[in-house]
Amino acid sequence: MHGAQRCIMPLQHPGSGRYSSISCNPLTSTGEFLFQFELEFLSSRTTGMDVGAVFSFQQMGDRREDGAVWRENLRLADMVEPLGLDGIWSTEHHFTDYQVAPSPTQFLSYMAGRTSRVKLGSCATILPWHDPVRVAEEYSLLDILSNGRAIMGIGRGLGHVEFDGFRVPMSEARDRFVEGARIVMDALETGNLSAKGNHYPIPDRHLRPHPERSFRERTYAAAVSPESFDAVIELGLGLMCVVQKPWEIVQNDFANYRERFLAKHARPAPKSLAVAFVYCDNDAERAKDHAEEYIERYYNITMEHYNLTGEHFANTPGYEYYAKGAKTMKKAGDGGAARFFRELQVYGTPKQCIEKIMHIADVIDADMFAANISYGGLPAEAAEASLRLFAREVAPRLKAASRSKAESSAVSV
Repeated sequence: MHGAQRCIMPLQHPGSGRYSSISCNPLTSTGEFLFQFELEFLSSRTTGMDVGAVFSFQQMGDRREDGAVWRENLRLADMVEPLGLDGIWSTEHHFTDYQVAPSPTQFLSYMAGRTSRVKLGSCATILPWHDPVRVAEEYSLLDILSNGRAIMGIGRGLGHVEFDGFRVPMSEARDRFVEGARIVMDALETGNLSAKGNHYPIPDRHLRPHPERSFRERTYAAAVSPESFDAVIELGLGLMCVVQKPWEIVQNDFANYRERFLAKHARPAPKSLAVAFVYCDNDAERAKDHAEEYIERYYNITMEHYNLTGEHFANTPGYEYYAKGAKTMKKAGDGGAARFFRELQVYGTPKQCIEKIMHIADVIDADMFAANISYGGLPAEAAEASLRLFAREVAPRLKAASRSKAESSAVSV
């Protein structure tokens, strides 16, 4: 979500399966965008991925009851498995219109009883706001209720309004995240709870229900700032990328992550999870119009919720990256930053969506993609039409690429 002195955005070449990059300086001296085209072709990805849908329950303050927002999203969530997608995902946020999504595990447990095949993942449970004992219990139970379909996503949090609401000092977020993550991961691995940390001293206890299989290869941590990347590497977890930074920076971040992960753990880093906003339409112009209105509206309410241009980041240890970002965004202005964020997302015809997702997967080495399909006040009928088209024409192509590679490998052997 952050502006930058220089960024790279992909330019689609219809029919070629390739991208050039657009080098852009967000602001000139006249306050306008300056674009420079560079012919840096990126070959499209040859491996596929699991494809799911994210539900964030965004309330746009349009006088709808929160219950109506939930019922609308539940109706869409019920379509995911019949449409052939691979996963249902949920976010966690509190106290504002930004997202009325207080409990990923409760929503996913509900969906576990309404589905039989899809994976059920969080993106993400914010550990500093919770007792790690309860987090471990809830994920162990979710995994049993879903017959082993649970995927755990964790994060350290960014919203000052949320930290204040939970009476947790934001300055303690990183330490609480690392300490809490170790407790949760160890408990889900061994079935035992015990810790002597600064924030969560826990006597020896058994985790009940006892976990039935390891979460090590199905846990992802959200990371945007260098501080979060450091923590994820330390914990040995997979990365969740919520698309919001210039691709040039993201590519460097993930290359550095893979290199440091291998050095620390003597094994390759896990494949990543990509999360992006999606609007799919056979009419490219209509897709662009919807993206301009609803993805940019989502961005603006995000700015309000996180107060991303606020001064508080400068005085909060562990959030120095966001303090720098606040200054950059003030210079760029709301309109320029919103347009930049929108261009990073996935919208257009099915073909354009496929190319953009393959590009994202290439950059971050992802084997899972979660599409946020209801956001920014997007009308329910438009969200449903986008979801249906995405499931019918985009997801099968992304999954078929994986099968094609597997078949090719089998022949070569």
